[in-house]
Amino acid sequence: MVAVPLPVLCEFVWVLQRVYAFTSHDCIAAIEALMASEQVVVDGPAVRVGLTMLAAGGDFTDGVMAHSGQWLGGEVLATFDRKASALLNAQGIRTLLL
Repeated sequence: MVAVPLPVLCEFVWVLQRVYAFTSHDCIAAIEALMASEQVVVDGPAVRVGLTMLAAGGDFTDGVMAHSGQWLGGEVLATFDRKASALLNAQGIRTLLL
């Protein structure tokens, strides 16, 4: 079994986009291929929020952080990122734009 922690997936997406010029669609396909492997384990709920953000034109890491905050009991994500705030609010994740 290969466990892939969330920070690794966040870096994976960053490298694919910034270094290899992958589109969001290509990054989503790469992560979904990893998740489809029986030998790979990821935090599925957090990854799905990240993928939803990526598909909506946002940042994978913003979705992962929002999910993690909710999992820890947070009710509202405070952010300086207007785009992330709008995309998260559209998903029903409450944000406070600072």
